[in-house]
Parts: sequence; structure tokens; C-alpha cells
Amino acid sequence: MITIAETDLVVHPLCLGGNVFGWSADKAQSEAVLDAYTKHGGNFIDTADVYSEWKEGNVGGESETIIGAWAKARGNRSELVIATKVAMLSKRPGLSAANIIAACDESLKRLQTDYIDLYYSHKDDEETPIEETLTAYAQLVAQGKVRYIAASNFSGARLAQSLKFSADNSLPSYIAVQDHYNLMHRSEFETDKAPVLAAIAITCIPFFGLARGFLTGKYRPGLSVDSMRAGGVAEYQSEKGYAVVSALEEISKAHNSSIAAVALAWLRAQSHVSTPIASARTVEQLEEIIQVVELSSDEVEKLTQLSS
Repeated sequence: MITIAETDLVVHPLCLGGNVFGWSADKAQSEAVLDAYTKHGGNFIDTADVYSEWKEGNVGGESETIIGAWAKARGNRSELVIATKVAMLSKRPGLSAANIIAACDESLKRLQTDYIDLYYSHKDDEETPIEETLTAYAQLVAQGKVRYIAASNFSGARLAQSLKFSADNSLPSYIAVQDHYNLMHRSEFETDKAPVLAAIAITCIPFFGLARGFLTGKYRPGLSVDSMRAGGVAEYQSEKGYAVVSALEEISKAHNSSIAAVALAWLRAQSHVSTPIASARTVEQLEEIIQVVELSSDEVEKLTQLSS
């Protein structure tokens, strides 16, 4: 288990992504994945109010509703660390105080809980003063509705501004950053956000840790993959991308693990990462990503060089 820096949150080395719940995984499939995850000792679940508004017929909040009903039925809320987010749902956009307060109450209702362990600003809102946003979070923390706050999809400069404002004004501070980071998508995070995290000593909890499924090894030259995410991996289907997958496969055989587990292990080996996020539509997929592998320094370096 891992303790997230600046908190008392003790979490599993894999954060289970809830973005597929209510989208590519229906209620029964989602509950099966959640059951399998907790049977492996998993306790860290990531969702958002906007998941999965993009599916035809959905309105947003479907993932939270599934997770909330499942936790209520299992009676295990106190054993879980649940993260959700505000700012991207079409009817609850931005980080104004009024929106944060209303969105939080709606998320709590869907999750069937009276507190959120980790509440993210899902994306930056430059039209709302930082003071207003952080003061709203301070109110929620004081009320016991939110334990910690974090940021997602912020620039390094705006993240640094927010962290400084919190420190200067004794307001709750973002304790983690959720950002797009994996072996195939590195430069933006490493050049812009990583230096800020190093200076402040907070952590990254990366999303798209498996590059939308490319780093599971199912995408190979000349093969057609039937997946809702297939279109999102086209940019990785290159000589470089396939070389990375080949190396992942070689290392996975040495560890008797899945290719996906090695890709996630590389992320954990990065000094600025605590626990990566990955999602599973089926129990079979969950079994691949739940494996926790410890790579040698040579294996980490090989993957780093190939993906540079």
C-alpha cells in the first residue's frame, strides 16, 4: 500500500478508473470489476461527475451512481478512498464557489456518502479567481464533506499559482495532480508539471496510464482492434510505439506478468508518481492491470530510452 504525500490516505498501488462505468461497462459488469478489485485488496476508486455524460442517453453522474450503489450494498464505504471531480459536467461547468458547492452535494448524493476523500478540480477555470475556488473548498473541508483536494489538467504555471495562494492564505492546498502521463505521452508532463511537483513535494496520479489501451499489447502492426478507444491510439501506432510494446512484452515474460502491469510499473518507478489510474471493462482486464510488478533499474531505463 502507498501513503499519498501530505495526506493520511493509504491506497493500493493501482487506482481503479471509473470512467468506463456506465459507458462501455454496464452496471453488472462494473460491479463485477469493483468486486474483483476489492478482492485483490484494492481500495482507491477514481470517478467524476461528468462520467459518462458522453454516451448517448446519459446525463453525467452514471459512474458515481454505480459506485455509490455498489458501496452501499457491500457496506464497505469506510474501507474505500473515493476520488471524484468538478468542472467538466455540462450542467456544472467551472470552478466558481456556487458551482463547486452544488456539484459536491450532487456527487455526494450519487455516491451515497457524506464525504469525498479526494475532490479534484477537473480542469482549470481562469475566469474564476483562485481565491474563490479555494475558499469554496475550504468551506467543504470545514463541513467534513471533502477530506483533500487535488488538481487535474492544470498548466504548471497555474498549478504553482494555486499552491502559492493556498500557502500564503492558509487555505486547503492541492495535494496531488492528475495528468495525462504514460510511456507514449511524456514530454508535456515532464517539462511543465514535474518541476512544480518536485519543488512542492506533491505527487502525480496519472490518467491514461495505458495510453488508451495501446500499452496492453493488443495493438500490433496489421491487426484491427474492436474497441471504443481504438481511434485514440492511432498516434501511437508507429515504429517507436511498437518498439515500446515489444520491450514491455519481453520484460513481462521475465516477470511472469501482463504487458499492462509492466507499463504501470514504469509509471510507479517515476519519482513524481504515486499510483497510476487504469480502468477495466471486464474482470479479465482487471486481472491484468492489478498485478504489481517491481522493475529493475535497467528495465526502467530501457523503457525510458525507447519511449523518449
